[in-house]
Amino acid sequence: MRKVLLPSLIILATSLLVIRIFYLQVVDDTLKLKSENNAIKKKYEYPERGYIYDRKGKLLVANQASYDIMVIPRELKKTDTLEFCQLLNITKEEFIKKIEKAKIYSPRLPSVFLSQLNKSEFAAFQEKIRKYEGFYFQKRSLRDYDVGFGANIFGSITQVNEKIVDKNPYYNSGDLIGKQGVEESYEELLRGVKGVKYVQKDKYNREIGSYKDGKYDTIAVQGEDINLSIDAELQKYGEELMINKRGGIVAIEPSSGEILALVTAPSYDPGILVGRQRSKNYTQLYHDSIAKPLYDRALLAEYAPGSPFKILTGLVALQEGVIDENSTVMCNHGFSYARGRFMRCHCSGGALQLHRAIYQSCNSYFATAFMRNINKYAKPAQGVDIWSNHLKSFGLGQFMGYDLPTGKRGKIPDSKTYKRMYPNGGWRSTAIVSNAIGQGEVVMTPIQLANMMATVANEGFYYTPHIIKKIEEHQIDKKFTTKHVTTVDKKYFKPIISGLFDVYNSGTARALRVEGIDICGKTGTAENFAKIGGVKVKLEDHSIFVAFAPKDNPKIAIAVMVENGGYGATIAGPIASLMIEKYLRQKITRVDLEKRMLATSLQSRYAKLGGLSEKVKAQIRISDSLLNKKKAIPAVKVKIDSTTEKKQAI
Repeated sequence: MRKVLLPSLIILATSLLVIRIFYLQVVDDTLKLKSENNAIKKKYEYPERGYIYDRKGKLLVANQASYDIMVIPRELKKTDTLEFCQLLNITKEEFIKKIEKAKIYSPRLPSVFLSQLNKSEFAAFQEKIRKYEGFYFQKRSLRDYDVGFGANIFGSITQVNEKIVDKNPYYNSGDLIGKQGVEESYEELLRGVKGVKYVQKDKYNREIGSYKDGKYDTIAVQGEDINLSIDAELQKYGEELMINKRGGIVAIEPSSGEILALVTAPSYDPGILVGRQRSKNYTQLYHDSIAKPLYDRALLAEYAPGSPFKILTGLVALQEGVIDENSTVMCNHGFSYARGRFMRCHCSGGALQLHRAIYQSCNSYFATAFMRNINKYAKPAQGVDIWSNHLKSFGLGQFMGYDLPTGKRGKIPDSKTYKRMYPNGGWRSTAIVSNAIGQGEVVMTPIQLANMMATVANEGFYYTPHIIKKIEEHQIDKKFTTKHVTTVDKKYFKPIISGLFDVYNSGTARALRVEGIDICGKTGTAENFAKIGGVKVKLEDHSIFVAFAPKDNPKIAIAVMVENGGYGATIAGPIASLMIEKYLRQKITRVDLEKRMLATSLQSRYAKLGGLSEKVKAQIRISDSLLNKKKAIPAVKVKIDSTTEKKQAI
């Protein structure tokens, strides 16, 4: 047996080798194509990117024709540089720099010399291009925006850099790729597949026809269309309401996790990042460190959640059995929780039970509930970890897994947090009680706040928020249809929802009611400070509001954060009520609120940054004004390090 095994293996290996050689030399002649590469020129045909629609089928993003001037350095002949530069409106220095860059990339491969010419620029140069050997046109499609909003949602397309070309063989120098937003998240679907044509050249480097009669040519395949979950009218309305303000709005459909609106303010017209002015406009937006129009506050900004966090404090306390609906707490317009420590409260005071504590936003009640949670266990570290795990089951303190390429975790503290803060130990519930009212160490993004309200609306479960609704010929990722259940039992949500409903009927949002719509909501206010020149300066409070509607069978959950907006019921609350009515009715009856919000400008507050010169204050006003008109401008750089003060949040 052993004598037969070795010869058999040798025969088998030899047979496989012969078969492989025969296949490569006779059957598969792609190697021949590669060997003849110097006599063959590849021409790429670029497909149109897939179209983008909203949830109702409204076209948001289409395509427009564009042309790149390509250069092959090795094929360049003597060129009338002056005429060439005049035709393209560039300087001789720019011409030389671009040629040198192309040579560095490859002397024999095409590089983009000048990108994204429009039709008129193309027409002017087309008549002359035959005079300039080594240059040719490459047709591409650029984005054509049917709307002037949603820049943070769409993202943009830009040329690939060398790192991408080295990492991904699909891309060549000068190719376009999605950056940020859905353009980046769904790049592989939207981009389509490039077509390739092989053209044979003679010994004089002249094209003489298709190689092998087009045997190896492939056609371009257009990118796939996608439908976003965004409601275009709601998104547009939200951006209008946030003009001359800074902050974020996130609206979610509770029953599906679909994102209905994702507003960041200030924003800009996505169309300014298309064409030859893209680089200039992007640079201006990027360097605006005051208004930060490229900073998606809805996904990236982390804020102390303020009083909306009391919803979670109440739910965890109910689950842990330290309170029930009838538990009574005395409030003397504040809560004395340690010697010399007093947490102020602006509710009506007296003996409060859970229901009234919610709609009057009583600090004393929820501080007491929080401390009972922690003190229930022998060690505060154990109590904090159990509290923290309950909160994390709502998707807090972690990346949420939505289908956009940017985001922040927020922060939900645990025992490790306080071991770092108090390395010598000795901390207990009194040291961390400000977490009860959403100040302390808890930090959340607007999308996390909106998802929290969607979870409450669903009485204890949520779907991962996502912005895709439908993909042509594809199923959306299963993770977006997977239910996440919290550690809080369903029965404990009903008393909380009852209290939130009366926030609109008897509580802090009673002036924001919309006739005929049962809205459940919660106001929030958080103090805000900035370090300017090393000095801590108090700015206007942040205005926060969360809500869902209708109370039964909710269709929309929303979170509104307005930086320096004051009390929650002053600006964030009216915006939330208007957005809810707009989505549910497609019209507005609270015209009084609408007029006030559209007319409200916070620019003077943003300019009121102690110690800034009048020149910088004027720059801030101009910056916000132009950005809200969907234009980009340069800005003066000012470092602002926001912090939050541990204070009453209404």
